[in-house]
Parts: sequence; structure tokens; C-alpha cells
Amino acid sequence: MKFPGQRKSQHYFPVTTPRTLLEQSAARTAHGQSYVVGIDQTLVDIEAHVDDAFLERYGLSKGHSVIITDETAEAVYKELKDNEMVVSEFAGGTIGNTLHNYSVLADDLSIMLGVMSRNIAIGSYAYRYLCNTSSRMNLNYLQPVDGPVGRCFTFISTDGERSFGINAGLMNRLSEDYIPKEVIQDSVALVITAYLVRCSDEDTIKTATFKALEYAKEAGVPVILTLGTRFVIEDDPKFWQEFIRDYVTVVAMNEEEGLALTGEKDPLLAANKTLDWADMVLCTAGPEGLYMAGYTDDKYKRLTAHPILNNEQFPEFNLYEFSRPMKRSACENPLRIHSHIAPYMGGPEKIKNTNGAGDGALSALLHDMAANGYHKLNVPHSEKHKSEFLTYSSFAQVCKYANRVSYEVLAQHSPRLSRGLPEKEDSLEEVYWAR
Repeated sequence: MKFPGQRKSQHYFPVTTPRTLLEQSAARTAHGQSYVVGIDQTLVDIEAHVDDAFLERYGLSKGHSVIITDETAEAVYKELKDNEMVVSEFAGGTIGNTLHNYSVLADDLSIMLGVMSRNIAIGSYAYRYLCNTSSRMNLNYLQPVDGPVGRCFTFISTDGERSFGINAGLMNRLSEDYIPKEVIQDSVALVITAYLVRCSDEDTIKTATFKALEYAKEAGVPVILTLGTRFVIEDDPKFWQEFIRDYVTVVAMNEEEGLALTGEKDPLLAANKTLDWADMVLCTAGPEGLYMAGYTDDKYKRLTAHPILNNEQFPEFNLYEFSRPMKRSACENPLRIHSHIAPYMGGPEKIKNTNGAGDGALSALLHDMAANGYHKLNVPHSEKHKSEFLTYSSFAQVCKYANRVSYEVLAQHSPRLSRGLPEKEDSLEEVYWAR
């Protein structure tokens, strides 16, 4: 487990005493393992250059998204491959992207639940999914299916217009029999997306998701919900408010999804309103930056050393952003905490990809939560664990980390990181906590 951010090298245990390999192995085995688990619709993003005749031939509407059948998807894919029209094939899916990036950042285990084609041909889209996924992601719990996983085709016309063909394949056929209770209840967090909850009743992945939620709730495992898109939320915001209240610990959203959920256009106010139902909120707001909101106990509040920020309804809203997040139920005197950070370096000089920036931010938050769980398992008597904190770092530090990861995703074509972040200098906050 890599810890978020760079910290000074210190020897906490004697390093001059010789230790055999057997002793070292036994010491590692004695320590617990910290990991996150997620459920996703297994999806591959396929991008290709085509002409208008191609779109007409397959009944695709230029500039729009169209649901296509399995037969059409297979025919389209065959023609694209036969004529070498495919530009790229990337593993996709909101949770898949998040878990991959988490494993790259943490250099540690994550587990994904979903479906995968039983028979995989070299060079196929299912093969590409596996190739574009971190080896640290455990895919052993995927359910084998006799058919294709989901495919999202992006067709780029000669004039640059983008059209989309979406085929679900068997990505929504996850059975509750492939939801391992022990895996979920021993995890640091369960990560899901709103798409899973609003699938049709015929899609078994919906039942499987609720089974996983019950397991997590029974064991007190934090549940992280990413809202996915405002169209899913604005259809029935009351449903989502009640769902979050009943099952969710952390909500990840952007400003549009926040508006759909709360009716608040200001992302800070939307994040604050979401705290009526959740314990912590991560809200990305495009060029405005990134917000976090949550709770801490009044006795654990910590003053910021950063410039004080003001909002018309929240003067000095970041005053205690050096505090660490807690569940509201764990606080004797809960205090709402807010934090904000502007885009790293003002944002990339050229944004190459907006798909996955929010997922990247969420992966940073998950890394910090897992680091907290790992540290608690291995150094249980540390001052870091004098109460039930949700993260290893403070609101401000998690904001900084999430912001940095979003920048890396925006600056590349793929929503999945190929490497971790470059080393960072110690922050003012790290010096603060080291005192």
C-alpha cells in the first residue's frame, strides 16, 4: 500500500537487526490486508473513424446515441476490424475505471464484481478489457457468461462529428450468486454507481447490487455511490435521497448531478445539502475545481493554514478543512466541514479527455480511505485512530490529491491511468500533522 502523498522517511523499527526471509514473510502474513470492492457493468469503449454511408448502413443517427442489438454490434465490430477502422479499444465502465486507477495509485489490491465472456479470443474487445486493466485488480470473482460484455462504439465522421452505438450485451446479467459475502464484509469500502440501481427489474445485476448493499450494511462497511449522470438522478430525486439515506456513506458527483439531486445550482450548497443524507460528499465542478463536505466531531476540528474562503451563505466555509472526515453517527457533536480547491495548475494546457476525471478523483479518495484502513490494521494504537475516521488525511489533503489525479486523467486520452503520480513535496498540512 502506497500512502497518499510523499512523507518523510522514518525508521519506526530497528533496521540493523538481521531478519531471515522466513521471519519477514511471517511478519507480512500477520498484517491484515486492506482493499476496496466494486460492482460494475463490464464495458469496452471502441472508437473508430467511419463515413456517413457506414452510419446509414447500420441505422445509426449521426451525432446521437443509439441502442443497437447484439447482431448489429457484432456486424459493426467485424466490419471495423476487417477494414482496420478501429482507432482504440479501452476498458470502460465507471467503477472499472475507478478501481483500476485506485490500484495504480495505491499499488494494491482491488476486487471487481461483474460479468466476463467465458470464451475470449485474442484481440477481441473482452481481451482488450483484460489488457487495459491493472494486474492489481482481482478479476477472479467475475461471473463467466456465454456472450459479449457491453460495448460502447464511438463513431467519428470525416467532419469530426461523433455518433454513438451502445450495446449492453450481457453486462447486466450478474447473479447474486456471484456476490461473495466475506469479500464485501472484509473490505474497506463497497463502490457502486447509480446505473446499477436503476436497471430494469429483468436485469439481475440490480438484485445482485442490493444483495451486496445488505452485506455491507450488516458489517458497517462504507458504501460509496457515484451518481453517473444527471439524467438518471433528475428522473426521481426523492428516490435517490432516500436511497442515499438508507445505504450510502459517501456520494461522488459533479455539479450537474448535484443540481439534479438537491435543486442547488451552487456546487458548495449542493454538497452541503447532500450531507442531509450522506456522511461525506465529493463534488467535481469542472473549471471551478473540486469541493468536499462531510462531518467531524467538534473536539477533533482542526483550523486550516490555507487562505480562508467565503461563500454568500457560507462565510469562512473552509475554516476547519484540516479536520478528518467521520461518519455523522460516530460524532458526539457533529460539525459540518467544507473544503475547496481550484484546478491543479489551472487545468491542463489541452484537455484531451473529459471522460473519467470524476472517476479519477474518486479513486484518490478511495486510496486515502484504504490507507486509513491499512494503517489501522497494522498500527492500531496510533494517534491517527483515536476515533473512527473515514480517511487517513484531512478534507484539504484529500481535495488536493483528488484534484491532482483528475488533472492527470484530463491530460491523457484514456480514463485509466498507466502509472502513478510523480513524487510530491511535503505539504503544509503534513508538517502540521507531524507536530
